[in-house]
Amino acid sequence: QVQLVESGGGLVQPGGSLRLSCAASGIIFSVYAMHWYRQAPGKQRELVAGISNVGTTNYADSAKGRFTIFRDNAKNTVYLQMNSLKPEDTAVYFCNALRAYPQINYWGQGTQVTVSS
Repeated sequence: QVQLVESGGGLVQPGGSLRLSCAASGIIFSVYAMHWYRQAPGKQRELVAGISNVGTTNYADSAKGRFTIFRDNAKNTVYLQMNSLKPEDTAVYFCNALRAYPQINYWGQGTQVTVSS
């Protein structure tokens, strides 16, 4: 059974930091690209950051310079370090595991991030 379990969300003041974690089980973690998406109320889910199975990263423009995605294959975990948080970063953050061939997607249940004073 595949599970992606996010943690680390919460309430933080503008300018603060949070580190999200996503622990994977039931998959060969090292062959999957991992992503963080987010979905704010009334908006579509959007890609925040991704990291390939070999460590190549990509970021949404809104995340560049503030967020860092990294993975620890020994712990089957992907992280999202979020600094200089803004109220517009408020959303539910979802972890995604993607295998390219054959293509298969898995999703976590999400963790709430609220940036507010």
